[in-house]
Amino acid sequence: MISAQLDEIRSRMRAALERAGRAPDSATLIAVAKTHPAEAVVEALAAGQRVFGENRVQEAMAKYPALRATHPDLDLHLIGPLQTNKVKEAVATFDAIHTVDRPKLAAALAAEIARSAKRPRLFVQVNTGAEPQKAGVLPDQADAFIDECRTTHKLAIDGLMCIPPVADVPAPHFALLGQIAKRNGIAMLSMGMSEDFETALALGATHVRVGSAIFGARPPVA
Repeated sequence: MISAQLDEIRSRMRAALERAGRAPDSATLIAVAKTHPAEAVVEALAAGQRVFGENRVQEAMAKYPALRATHPDLDLHLIGPLQTNKVKEAVATFDAIHTVDRPKLAAALAAEIARSAKRPRLFVQVNTGAEPQKAGVLPDQADAFIDECRTTHKLAIDGLMCIPPVADVPAPHFALLGQIAKRNGIAMLSMGMSEDFETALALGATHVRVGSAIFGARPPVA
């Protein structure tokens, strides 16, 4: 089932990119395997998928070392909130972190990157809907925070990420993220999930985060 679902998502991505006049290799599919067992990731690996997303540092640390041993080209992205006390483990475990959203975290990442000499690709999370319960820097503070990351903490910011409010039409949020990226010279946009990734691709997404459409409904967390 996972192989067929991956084929379907890839086909839809190719069609969306073609409609947008974009190259077929201009966007990356992140298969979001959070709460799914390692066996599901093995199935996806067998189907040629190499880029995966996880929400929690501890879950990734338990799930991926053995998989990396057999698939050294596996590319792992943290797409969930990152606590500062997990920065050391996150930098060691992930190839990309999509949820940089506050000065304290930026400082901790800078210190750990300097210490370990391992540099994951970094995305600033923007709370495009200004939702009080959601992580992410507010849109009107994004430029200043990106500048602080670059100048104060000497971090290279590779991309921006957003999660639009569930009840909102997503396109304006994706467009807003693209505007912030453009004026800050940022090339990567992590936006779009199972329900709206085609819209995100039409608006410039370079990374789409698809979970349930590949792996099915998430099993309950123990």
